[in-house]
Amino acid sequence: MLFEADLHTHTIASGHAYSTVKELAEAAEKQGLKMIAITDHGPKMPGGPHEYHFGNLVALPRKIGGVEILRGVEANIIDVDGNLDLPERLLEELDIVLAGFHTGTGFDNRPAEDYTRAVLAAIANPRVHLIVHPGNPDFPVDIEKLVLAAAREHKALEINNNSFSISRQGSLPRCQLLAKLAHKHKVQVVVNSDAHIFSSVGNFARAWQVARSAGISEDQVINKTAGRVKEYLGWHRRRGQALQEAETYNGRTSQEKSEVI
Repeated sequence: MLFEADLHTHTIASGHAYSTVKELAEAAEKQGLKMIAITDHGPKMPGGPHEYHFGNLVALPRKIGGVEILRGVEANIIDVDGNLDLPERLLEELDIVLAGFHTGTGFDNRPAEDYTRAVLAAIANPRVHLIVHPGNPDFPVDIEKLVLAAAREHKALEINNNSFSISRQGSLPRCQLLAKLAHKHKVQVVVNSDAHIFSSVGNFARAWQVARSAGISEDQVINKTAGRVKEYLGWHRRRGQALQEAETYNGRTSQEKSEVI
């Protein structure tokens, strides 16, 4: 199956990745991809980029060769309230926001209940588009609760190709469960490379195998086409704006009532 987009890639800015934006885009074009998201780790990641990096992503071209470039982040979930390690003013300027748990970011060695509470709060954040590598056994969230929350919030969950090779050993059973529940509840998924070097861009083979074995169809996979990705991100941007406007209106109305009283 040919996918048109890879929505999880890292550059040298992440501190432990080894390719530039240009190298990733050129590799993506050779793989037949039409879109990649540059999603370097958030600032809490050891060796990760400063906030300035994300503020300056406007410097990236919208296209390199025939590949569209999305400006994003793989933000760290840093507490039980689902807060991320980038401020709202930066998150709202990005095309795509991934959120996940990482060791060394100040939220290690907690009970499963804490991680579940945190990820449910993160997925309810209008700025968050995708929960990444949720099958990681080091952060044992309640998979069923997460899938049901994704269905409620119309959010996608990632099946991460790196989780079956160099990272997050022991993820396979939990990823298989996630895929089965996503299929059952008709939750959209994204299969991503999580590339930390140009040669991994567009490598979704094992992630797609896990998804397909669970019965997930191409129609459930957002990054099957670049157009589908744009539609998904556009819908969430409009929804986020509507929620923000409603919150502002309700706040203004409450203030006016209190002034009358």
